[in-house]
Amino acid sequence: MIQKFYNFQINTNGQKLYEFTNDTIHWISQNKFKNGILNLSIQHTSASLIIQENADPDVQSDLINYFDKLAPMDNKLYVHTTEGKDDMPAHIKSALTNNQISLSVKDRELLLGTWQGLFLFEHRLEHQNRTIIHHFMGE
Repeated sequence: MIQKFYNFQINTNGQKLYEFTNDTIHWISQNKFKNGILNLSIQHTSASLIIQENADPDVQSDLINYFDKLAPMDNKLYVHTTEGKDDMPAHIKSALTNNQISLSVKDRELLLGTWQGLFLFEHRLEHQNRTIIHHFMGE
């Protein structure tokens, strides 16, 4: 049984989905993990992690548009507006999505579906430095 951590950094530049699937697969391969559980977590309250289709970019555009309608950037709607018009909407979007994801690794492969990818879903408009913690437990 082994346990290993890795802090993966993503510098974002505005509200969109940032795929990191290949980086995670590379880390698994580099460490020769055979079987186990990989937990991914993000230590931010205005960005989130999602598994989503990575083939058609229209899916990403539609997701952003949907969440913008669900939590509009209008300071008249919120009390918490300290950091600008995207402040409270970013927290709402983060609360409705995931701050962690657990996945299986079997026979050295990350078990994702054919069109599934790992994404950091940035909810802020300005540049951010985000950290995704990878925590593997297994063999």
